[in-house]
Amino acid sequence: MSPHTTREPVSPSVEDIQLAKASSRRLAPFLNQNLKVRIAGTKEQVELPAVAVRLLVDLLSEMAEGNAVTLIPIHAELTTQQAADLLNVSRPFLIRQLEEGVIPYRKVGTHRRVMFSDLMEYKHRIDSERHEALDELAAQAQELDMGY
Repeated sequence: MSPHTTREPVSPSVEDIQLAKASSRRLAPFLNQNLKVRIAGTKEQVELPAVAVRLLVDLLSEMAEGNAVTLIPIHAELTTQQAADLLNVSRPFLIRQLEEGVIPYRKVGTHRRVMFSDLMEYKHRIDSERHEALDELAAQAQELDMGY
């Protein structure tokens, strides 16, 4: 996969979900160590670095929940539709955020491109703001003895 390529999400089948559940449970104890994996039907072995094992377990855990998964390099550039899908917002909403300078982007011809890392920075920022607002509402509710 080239550095700027994103792949379409892969939705697991029922069989994939069952296999992912079993595999993620078996791999979980090895999260923080390199892992030697034997290729079935061969004498070939591959050593996976601990970070790859963690990613693999995360990927399998998502598949075990029936979620579609994809890999996106941090330095990847996304289309506005891909970026909107990742944030679970409409494309017009995302474009407003881009045009208002809330999320950095660049133009390639007439097309906007968003860096994955910029999109994740935005997501973390709004998630943090959302949590702060919820904490403040909960504190106010307690001050007013609303039973929360």
